[in-house]
Amino acid sequence: MALFKRNVQITAKIDGQPIQAPQLGMPALQWRNGYGVSSDGKDTNSQNKPTRRLTKDTKEIIIYFSRSGSTELLAAKLAKLTGADILEIVIDEPYSGNYRQTLSRANFERQTESYPELKMSVPDLSQYDRAYLGYPIWAMTLSHPMTSFLLDYGNLLNQKQIVPFMSEGGYGQGNSVQRISQILRQKGVQATVYSRPLVVDGNKVDRSDYQIERWLKSLN
Repeated sequence: MALFKRNVQITAKIDGQPIQAPQLGMPALQWRNGYGVSSDGKDTNSQNKPTRRLTKDTKEIIIYFSRSGSTELLAAKLAKLTGADILEIVIDEPYSGNYRQTLSRANFERQTESYPELKMSVPDLSQYDRAYLGYPIWAMTLSHPMTSFLLDYGNLLNQKQIVPFMSEGGYGQGNSVQRISQILRQKGVQATVYSRPLVVDGNKVDRSDYQIERWLKSLN
């Protein structure tokens, strides 16, 4: 059985902090469309502080949630290419490092619409024209922390261009982009949601540079 790649975990960083993502480079038979992928039990922050890089002048910001590191690596690659600010979504009770426990919790949250409480301060977003929203796909839709962010702070995205990007298990974007539009519309937010998101398999983010560059060019 093939071994996991380790070089990405050692060399990849976001705002100077190392990214841990053991699923990167995992072959398909082990990957199993993301089934069973573990995490650090703190939604990427068992060793790191939540990512928060805010400047005074840039017009773009990356807002993301990542459980196991794939979406975080995508966010890092986008930040490097765009120079955008970065804000990581942090919840009060992180998801378990155990996949089955996280799956059970996520299913319950989805069925009951009891989305996780956030534990973060969100800055004034008025300086930004474009917000990149990054998340893993869960059950063919938004992961719940991004849903919570939009429900709590979606009004701060009024009059902005919203550009989704995501890591997924091989089944595509699901209805995640439509869900973003739906939540913002219900909150009375007027925003332009880009309909062709960046979608990358969670075990292939380390090999996605060309795809990201082509996608960024398509935005303009």
